[in-house]
Amino acid sequence: MSDSVEKNPWDALRAFTQARIALGRAGNSVPTAPLLAFNLSHAQARDAVHRPLDVDALHEQLRAHGFAATLDVHSAAPDREHYLRRPDLGRRLSDESRDMLLEAASKFGQPDVVFVIADGLSAFAASKQAIPMLEAIHARLQQDWKIGPIVVARQSRVALGDEIGEILRARMVAMLIGERPGLSSPDSLGIYLTYAPKVGCSDAQRNCISNVRPEGLNFDAAAHKLHYLLTHARRLGLTGIGLKDESDALLEATPTAGNATLLSDIDTHKDKDNNTPNAR
Repeated sequence: MSDSVEKNPWDALRAFTQARIALGRAGNSVPTAPLLAFNLSHAQARDAVHRPLDVDALHEQLRAHGFAATLDVHSAAPDREHYLRRPDLGRRLSDESRDMLLEAASKFGQPDVVFVIADGLSAFAASKQAIPMLEAIHARLQQDWKIGPIVVARQSRVALGDEIGEILRARMVAMLIGERPGLSSPDSLGIYLTYAPKVGCSDAQRNCISNVRPEGLNFDAAAHKLHYLLTHARRLGLTGIGLKDESDALLEATPTAGNATLLSDIDTHKDKDNNTPNAR
């Protein structure tokens, strides 16, 4: 049977990408092995969308890694079916969660940044990538950063972070959320940073770091970018289209195979942003 499969002359390029290229063919069809692999990836992507976030396990892991102050919230979407059919419900808090945050807000003062772990469209990504990402960025934040509680949000869209940040009076909110699964990346985490979060913020007011996972943008590289954006957002008083990400200019070496040697402190380098913000 294997003799009937015609290999593609680009087959050697498959060593450099996870993309489905040079699969060969068997007659007029894709060979059985890559067809089965495609079906498996499709099933994994569907599972990632519907898989619930294990909140208790996540809070336990956060405490084990030294993140003692945590809060648990839920959007106005009562379940996954409503969440998928009604995106608007995932963008606002449930009444119970809103009341709880209002009561808790006085305990945390006015934090510089609040981190939110949200299931989004892949709870698998949130449960797998969020804690290593938090550890990487916390290691880079200086002592003059006041960090609020870690908020775990279920049935959440990106904009839910705006209401969370507004109630907690945070200067910025960083939403760590499971991205829409791809056929080779069911566990990809996205980070959305918003300055002066409040209900009604638009996507143009956010900066996004996507594909955070060991096989994509690794945690050190993502933390480098997020630290850059946090630092300059605080200095300029904005995020979004007015904040240009020039963090790659501070890399000591070009990333290879998902790894990079990073400069440890962007504040030790000459500020290249004197004329920013720049529109992009």
